[in-house]
Amino acid sequence: MPDTATPPVQPDLRAIQALAAPDMAAVDALIRRRLASDVVLINQVAEYIIGAGGKRLRPMLLLLAAGALGGRGGIGPDAHQLAAVVEFIHTATLLHDDVVDESDLRRGRRTANAVWGNAASVLVGDFLYSRSFQLMVELDRLEVMRILADTTNTIAEGEVLQLLHVRNPDTDEAAYLRVIERKTAILFAAATRLGALLAGADAAACEAMHRYGLALGYAFQIADDVLDYASDAETMGKNLGDDLAEGKATLPLIHAMRHSDAATRGELRRIVEHGEVDALPTVQAAIAACGSLAYSRQRASEYAHAADEALSALPANEYTAALRGLARYAIHRDH
Repeated sequence: MPDTATPPVQPDLRAIQALAAPDMAAVDALIRRRLASDVVLINQVAEYIIGAGGKRLRPMLLLLAAGALGGRGGIGPDAHQLAAVVEFIHTATLLHDDVVDESDLRRGRRTANAVWGNAASVLVGDFLYSRSFQLMVELDRLEVMRILADTTNTIAEGEVLQLLHVRNPDTDEAAYLRVIERKTAILFAAATRLGALLAGADAAACEAMHRYGLALGYAFQIADDVLDYASDAETMGKNLGDDLAEGKATLPLIHAMRHSDAATRGELRRIVEHGEVDALPTVQAAIAACGSLAYSRQRASEYAHAADEALSALPANEYTAALRGLARYAIHRDH
């Protein structure tokens, strides 16, 4: 049974990672075993991007959700396998994203497409997608397969939807949020729902975990988009202004365009239409003048609060406290 004492909420990512570390080690070992292929290039590209590290948030969320609703005993081999599935899906989307966005830097080093080319990145991404479905089929649980099939389909829709908004200065906040839901938040929500499902939680708890993951995904992505205008390349591990160069109007810029004077708005429209990364100082000045970073941080905070609220009926244990901590960490980080 889960511990009913209320542990302190822990917003320190390292402490949260330490709680999940034994299970994440099992997930990482499984990932490397199941990446294996007799095609050398697949091994090279897949290991390159998996080995790049990162926070491994999505698989960790699945494990924490299982622990929150089932205690330590709620995290078993099936949870490890599904956590690996979630990471494979996420990694496949990164490979495809970097090709579509023509990115050359991620997590502080060259992207796979910059090293091996676009064709190899797309095809290895396809390999990871198909391997993820092999892993989920092995569990032979129809509800698991339904959730993940729906999730991957929604992510693909999000990719196309974002493409339709590239270099579109008329993208508004509602359209921006629709892209976030499909591209980012939906995989967070799938991870937490699956963790609850594996722990044997009832429908209400599974739905609460879905709401938590969805809200957390919104908070993380909006916070990321703020950092693209407020951080630096060394801290972020990618080029500052990448969103602008790719013609993506994210929330800080959308807000600035809505609240600028007519002349500034016209200039910002032209910058978005042409993806003028050299105009980043001009954009940053407009964003500062309109208070757009503060507005965007507030929106991220609202979603983080919604994530925290979704956990209100869950057992009070160290895993639930870690999930609450992640909601706070989402909006108090520099990368």
